[in-house]
Amino acid sequence: MSNCPLNVAKIFFWQRLFVAAIFSSSLLIPFLKNQPAKAQLPEYCQLSTAQAQEKENLRLSALKGDQKAQSRYQQLLQQHAQILQECRNRTWPGLQAIWLRLYPCDVQPGVVDQLMDRIVNRGYNQVYLEVFYDGQVLLPTGSNPTVWPSVIRTPGTEKTDLLATAIQKGRERGLKVYAWMFTTNFGYTYAQRSDRERAIARNGKGQTSLYVVDNGSQVFIDPYNLQAKRDYYQMLQEMLRRRPDGVLFDYVRYPRQAGSDSIATKVTDLWLYSEATQQAIFRRALNSKGLELIRRFLGKGYITAGDVNEVDKLYPLEGEPLWQGRTPPQEQKSILPPAQRQPQLQFELWQLAVAHAMQGIIDFLALAAYPAQQRNIPVGAVFFPDGNQMVGQGYDSRLQPWDKFPNTIEWHPMSYANCASADCIAAQVQRVLNVAKPGTQVIPALAGKWGESISNRPSLEVQMQALRQLAPQIRGVSHFAYSWQDPQHDNQRKFCRVQ
Repeated sequence: MSNCPLNVAKIFFWQRLFVAAIFSSSLLIPFLKNQPAKAQLPEYCQLSTAQAQEKENLRLSALKGDQKAQSRYQQLLQQHAQILQECRNRTWPGLQAIWLRLYPCDVQPGVVDQLMDRIVNRGYNQVYLEVFYDGQVLLPTGSNPTVWPSVIRTPGTEKTDLLATAIQKGRERGLKVYAWMFTTNFGYTYAQRSDRERAIARNGKGQTSLYVVDNGSQVFIDPYNLQAKRDYYQMLQEMLRRRPDGVLFDYVRYPRQAGSDSIATKVTDLWLYSEATQQAIFRRALNSKGLELIRRFLGKGYITAGDVNEVDKLYPLEGEPLWQGRTPPQEQKSILPPAQRQPQLQFELWQLAVAHAMQGIIDFLALAAYPAQQRNIPVGAVFFPDGNQMVGQGYDSRLQPWDKFPNTIEWHPMSYANCASADCIAAQVQRVLNVAKPGTQVIPALAGKWGESISNRPSLEVQMQALRQLAPQIRGVSHFAYSWQDPQHDNQRKFCRVQ
C-alpha cells in the first residue's frame, strides 16, 4: 500500500474500512498519517485497540461466570474471524503466521483464549505451535506413550491436552494451527537413555552434538538408525491424532558448529560414525574394491596411493572401485598407476561421504512427512537458506540439503539475516526462489517486531515491504515469534506459578 499514489491508497483504505464495518459496528480504526510505533496497522489486518479491549473485557467477564458476556464474547469471536478472513483475502500476504510456544501456566482457564485472541488482533490467520522441542512433547502426561517427557508435568494436569485445546481455540477464531516440531534434534533427555546410545549421531572425533553445541541441549540422532525412526514415528502419530491443520519440521539438519568447525572440510567432521550410518554407506559400494576404499577412507580420514595399490592386489579381477554415483571414464579403469588415481578417488570418496550424510536427512524428512501426507495434512520443512552452502572445498557444518527437499511440501526459509536493513533478508529469500521449482510454496519466516527494530533487524513493516517488492507472488509469510511480539506477556506466562 505504501507504493500506491496517495489518492489510490486512501480509496483502498476506505473500501477496506467499509467492508469491515459490515461485520463489526465497533470498528474504530483511526487513519493516522503518521502512526505511532505501536499503533494497529489496518493494512496488515490488525484490529483496533477498541476492538481488542472490548473482546478482552468480555473474556474476563465470561471467566467470572457472566453468561451474557460469554454469549457476546462468542459472537465477537465469529465476527473477528470473519473480518480477519475478509481482510486476508484481499491483503498481501493472504497467509500470515506466527510462531508460538506454550508453557505450563497456559493450562489455567482462559489463558489459551487470550493468546489466540491476541494473535487474531495482530492480523495473523495461522499459528505454528511448538509441539516437540528441547527433548519434550506437548502431550498430556496421562496420554504420552513416547520416550520423551511431557512439557506439562504439573500435578493435576495429567489429562490436560494443551495441543488439542490450542487447535480447538484457534479454529474457533478462524486460525489454522500447525504442529511445529524438531526433527533430527531429539533433545538432551533422549541422550540420557542408555538404551538409545546407538541412535545418536557421532563424528570421526568421537563426539556427539552435546560436545559441539554451546548450550548442551541439542542431541542430533543418526538419521539412518531404525530405533530413532521408530521413536519419532510413534511420537508423530500421537501428534497427528489431534488433527493439526499442518505439520512443520524444524531442525532438518545436523548441528551448527562454531569457529573453524562451522565448515566441514574432512570426513571426520561429518556425522558418519554411528553404526547405522556406517552400515548404510558400506551398502553403497558396488564392488569389493569400492567397499574396501570406503572403509579405509572412513577409518583414517583419507586414502593413500598405497591403499589404492593394496586394494588392486586384493581384488585383481575387478576394474575400478565402484560405489553409487561413481562412473569413472573408460580409459581410466585401472590403467593409471595408483599414485595418479589416488587424488581423484579421495575427492570422490569425500563427495560420497557428504552426499550420504545429506541423504540421511532427506530420507528422514520423507519418513516424517509420510503419515501426515497420508491424512492429507499439509507438510512443510523449515530451513536456513545458507545451510546447504559449499565454502571452498568444504560444506556448511549443518549439511542442510534444502535444495533437495521435495516441492510437494511447503518450504519455510528462516530469513533471519542481520545487516540492519532488509536487503540481506530479501537476498536470502531470493536465493531460495532461484532454486525452487515452479509450484513450490515458499513461505519465508521473518524475525522481528511490529513498529520497531530489534536485534539490529528492521521492523516487520520494513521487512514485509521489501519482501513484497521482491516477490509479490509469495502467498504466505510467518513471523518469529510471539515471544518477540509481546515479550512481557510471554515472560508472564513462562515464569508464572500455576494456581
